[in-house]
Amino acid sequence: MAASQDAGKVRRMQPHWAPPTGTQVPRLKLYNSLTRQKEVFIPQCGNKVAWYSCGPTVYDASHMGHARSYISFDILRRVLHDYFNYDVLYVMNITDIDDKIIKRARQSHLLESYASNGKSHSELLQDVAQAMQVFTKKMETEEDADKRTMQQSIAEKVKQVVCELNVAIEEGRPEDAIQATRKRLLEVACDPLGEWLDAALSATVTDNSIFNKLPRFWEGEFHKDMTALNVLPADCLTRVSEYCPEIVEYVQKIIDNGFAYESNGSVYFTTDMFDRSSGHSYAKLVPEAYGDSKELLGGEGDLCITEDRLSEKRSPNDFALWKASKPGEPAWDSPWGKGRPGWHIECSVMASSICGESIDIHTGGFDLKFPHHDNELAQAEAYFGNDHWVRYFLHTGHLTIAGCKMSKSLKNFITIKEALQQYSARQLRLAFLLHSWKDTLDYSSNTMELAIQYERSVNEFFLTVKDIVRSTPSSGVEAFSKWNDAEKDLDAKFHERRSAIHEALCDSVDTRTTMDHLRELVSAGNVYIRGRREGKQPPNRALLKGIAVYITHMLKIFGAIESEDPIGFPLTTEGSQNLEETVMPYLTAFADFREGVRKVAREQKVVAILEQCDSVRDEVLPNLGVRLEDVEGQVATLKLVDKETLLREKETKRQEEEKKRLEKERRKQEQLDAQAAREAQKRMPPWDLFRSEKDKYSAFDDKGMPTHDVTGKELPKSATKKLAKLYQQQEKKYNDYLKSVDSNQKENAST
Repeated sequence: MAASQDAGKVRRMQPHWAPPTGTQVPRLKLYNSLTRQKEVFIPQCGNKVAWYSCGPTVYDASHMGHARSYISFDILRRVLHDYFNYDVLYVMNITDIDDKIIKRARQSHLLESYASNGKSHSELLQDVAQAMQVFTKKMETEEDADKRTMQQSIAEKVKQVVCELNVAIEEGRPEDAIQATRKRLLEVACDPLGEWLDAALSATVTDNSIFNKLPRFWEGEFHKDMTALNVLPADCLTRVSEYCPEIVEYVQKIIDNGFAYESNGSVYFTTDMFDRSSGHSYAKLVPEAYGDSKELLGGEGDLCITEDRLSEKRSPNDFALWKASKPGEPAWDSPWGKGRPGWHIECSVMASSICGESIDIHTGGFDLKFPHHDNELAQAEAYFGNDHWVRYFLHTGHLTIAGCKMSKSLKNFITIKEALQQYSARQLRLAFLLHSWKDTLDYSSNTMELAIQYERSVNEFFLTVKDIVRSTPSSGVEAFSKWNDAEKDLDAKFHERRSAIHEALCDSVDTRTTMDHLRELVSAGNVYIRGRREGKQPPNRALLKGIAVYITHMLKIFGAIESEDPIGFPLTTEGSQNLEETVMPYLTAFADFREGVRKVAREQKVVAILEQCDSVRDEVLPNLGVRLEDVEGQVATLKLVDKETLLREKETKRQEEEKKRLEKERRKQEQLDAQAAREAQKRMPPWDLFRSEKDKYSAFDDKGMPTHDVTGKELPKSATKKLAKLYQQQEKKYNDYLKSVDSNQKENAST
């Protein structure tokens, strides 16, 4: 009995505990082009993510359209790996066999040979004329308005240089001048002349090495551009030229499975049969484009849009898996004869070779949806016999140039190298981060100015926090200060922004919203610092450092910061030494010495020394990339900023001061003019007050008062009354003036 009572007592003494309800943490969702909505991201193999990305077709310089895709993919990849901690295998291909590459390589080879064959000036002019006849006919039938405008521009340039060369020859100008004009003609006429030579001589090109030389060069340039943009290299890089045996085997199996057929040495995929078969559907990404002959032809390549090629197909909807090689084209052995891979098959084969029968993520540009990616899906699912070769398809949005479509074929593209001459890689990345990865992005001066302003405001916050961290104890009792309401409010905002950022990144990696939250966090930090300094209290070092470290960490995840520094954008010397760590101790010692000198100068009122201290701050240090800010009653703030930025700030400040000076002088002159007008008004006799206003009055009485308006009509009594009042006021001013003159005369006479 006693034992049971004791047990009950123990139970009554045990406290009640229940877990907190809390909130549900959001899960990562990605916008899936296959479903056209956001889907919860669930990899197929635990934490591992198999990711295949369509790489470039390397026949020319990489442009901002490439930057749009590959920077966006790089951001997505970094977020999945570094923020969500997925184990990502990132595979990217290089298309080094393609109709564009074959044509460009062949034409470049033929143009080089033509330029060195010693043709006379008249022969060159005759050949260019024939090439332009063909080019003009093509231009007249071009349906695309943008392309036609580009072709017209080429034709005008060729016409102009042809005229210049004829004039130079007729006038007998020096041979070096004629040769310079001739060289320029070959440059401006390279497209029409290359097409003309290719049409006549393509079959004579038998050296297959030229088809390897061109893509290898441009692939190297592409990798250099990606490195300059801080885009991480792929974990696995595949080239079409290295996978031709696998492509042949892949195509054979598709034939064996009943979804492809051989025709005249080429192999075509039968889309109708695939679409009708159980468990399959064609054009999953863009079903409304099924049967779009223009898009389908565009995917086949220029060299295959010929009557004999098109007649080989059983249906216009079928597309090439393997193309029989014609003379002047590279070729590989196959059961169907010498040939080369179709464009779409390469990605299916290479992605399957590395990632297997089902890929977690497949990425590419928006313009690749149809037919390229839809054809990829059909080929792979015909090969594996499944209906889920890709789980999540992610497509980046278009890039426009100042609102206009950008295209290599239109020759209005900006190369990555050209963009990097005007903006830094970080600024370009910030511009992309400030937009959704799946929406159209307009590359313009306005877009880049927003990115530059964002960089400037965040960098200024970093510099301020660094100065606070340097100027306060880092350890010991003094390192910890009491949190008051200001600190608690800032910490609450810090937590709110972090939660909001996590939610935004879970929402299909919404970097635009994320960057807004980071900006708000910077603003909250600046408001807190300003409030503390106005109250002459030191800001809390640990709290601000935590915020700055977090913002830095997020920008590192996004690839906008490359260094290992815990706070801010790096400043490095040529030897990659941390400039801040190297010079800041010396700058701090100098600033402390300067503050001591200023204190003595103020106490002893030595103005010249104070002026010298200001001169060092305003004239000397900015030229060294140092901003020193004097804060009343506190230690001066030191910030390392690039020299160009400081000099621009200095010039802006000078212009603003000059503007203020001119405005001050203008107001002063207005006051003087008004004073002079008032003085002149006093000296006017009242009988002359209205006589000059001939546009208002036509008759006056003997006192100078108006009696009739300009039309000759007698003035009403109400108007006469108002004028009489003005007359009396002027009469008083004039009498006062006369009295002052009389008084001055008497005073002068007495002296």
